[in-house]
Amino acid sequence: MNIIVIGSGFGGLAAALRLQTNGHNVTLLEKRDRPGGRAYVYQKAGFTFDGGPTVITAPWLIEELFTNAGRDPKEYVEMMPVDPFYQICFEDGSTFRYNDNRESMIREISKFNPDDVEGYLKFLRKAEDVFKTGFDLIDVPFTTLGSMLKVLPDLIRLRADRSVYDVVKGYIKDERLRRVFSFHPLLVGGNPFQTTSIYALILYLEREWGVWFARGGTGAVVEGLLRLFKELGGEVHLNTEVNEILVDEGSRRTTGVQLKNGNSISADAVVCNGDVSFAYRYLLPERFRRKYTNRRIDRMKYSMSLYVLYFGTDRTYEEIEHHTIILGKEYQVLLNDIFNKHHLSDDFSLYLHRPTKTDPALAPDGCDAFYVLSPVPHLDSGDNWTQVAPRYRDMIVQYLEKHYMPNLREHIVVEHHIDPLHFRDTLNSYKGSAFSVAPTLTQSAWFRPHNRSEEIENLYFVGAGTHPGAGMPGVISSAKIVADIIGEESIQKAKFKKKSEESD
Repeated sequence: MNIIVIGSGFGGLAAALRLQTNGHNVTLLEKRDRPGGRAYVYQKAGFTFDGGPTVITAPWLIEELFTNAGRDPKEYVEMMPVDPFYQICFEDGSTFRYNDNRESMIREISKFNPDDVEGYLKFLRKAEDVFKTGFDLIDVPFTTLGSMLKVLPDLIRLRADRSVYDVVKGYIKDERLRRVFSFHPLLVGGNPFQTTSIYALILYLEREWGVWFARGGTGAVVEGLLRLFKELGGEVHLNTEVNEILVDEGSRRTTGVQLKNGNSISADAVVCNGDVSFAYRYLLPERFRRKYTNRRIDRMKYSMSLYVLYFGTDRTYEEIEHHTIILGKEYQVLLNDIFNKHHLSDDFSLYLHRPTKTDPALAPDGCDAFYVLSPVPHLDSGDNWTQVAPRYRDMIVQYLEKHYMPNLREHIVVEHHIDPLHFRDTLNSYKGSAFSVAPTLTQSAWFRPHNRSEEIENLYFVGAGTHPGAGMPGVISSAKIVADIIGEESIQKAKFKKKSEESD
């Protein structure tokens, strides 16, 4: 089959690579001047900044993309362990060193509340149960109601109706520790106080396989995957934006895509790694949409957006770990403002990324590369980020300078930022959402936009907005789901064709 893949984020790259490995002829179309989607790379004055995902868990999912093609992953990507996984900091000055070492974790918990050690160990067993049930579903397609009904008993048993925070709260008393063990949904665009407890599996996922970083940054993983795709004969077109997914009126099957420049490319199937809501809303004419009408798309719940400041310093900050999570004093109020009120607060919680802790080559000698990420409301907030961004930048830099990075302002030598406008205008994310459809219970599994389009034949979706959801393990697994669906459908079509020929 001739297959077009729209978008070269991890979902699109993984889908293109799997389909090319399986013998299809794949053309990968990317709007921007380099691949990666949210994993775009910015390079300035000798500094290298990963644009998006930086926490690699379940590295075997990446390695599998190479081994499926008969290649050694080590020839393309070098993975390095990160320890601690996170340094978690609180407004009262306390810190929690988070990793997968049992004794170390017990010591850290005891610093806050020795009575919570027993509760943590019980919670860990709960998280393991959730992990064993939930992770088995990560590459299972939920394309029918029956597929959902099969897992319903497990969801009821695991109390999927409760939030991650509510589950943690049942085991742990110290409020700071509750936050330590429930912040993970933020990594995939979810509110810990609302995201279904199934996402507690992320905590055990990290414990099972660790947290990793690729030498050269996450962009090096993108380059490795793209290199293999080209070696296998895959075709890549950069600076190529899709204007419309073409559909045959009679059969309601996709026939390819029309580009912004007016040219068309025909295909037997289209796999879209673009934001699923944007794709339905703007790439498919409404006359072809029975379920995902404009009204339905508008009424869906979306993840928060992000403000991210990338900056390089002319000195190093050795006391800053690779991954630092800074949880603000008004944490729950802040998340309610972001997710429910769509209100931009003067308070913030931050993720500070210092990749040069693990790979110093990402900055010039004696320098450090950073990004600091702040969750913010998507564009339903009504904020004008052209005006807001400079003020917000100064607030964050001053805060970091006061609490964690002395004299920061005088040592920043290069910087760049992205905000909700970037997610909307450059990444084509609906409402400027950073993680697409929010991971609530009523927007998960069968209730989430399906990997196989419910509107158009031979149209498929991978990436954060479809099943299983955001995060590198999720989007890479969505690619496996789509490749398996296309493979199974190809087999069924071949059998039908053979049977028809025999009957003739």
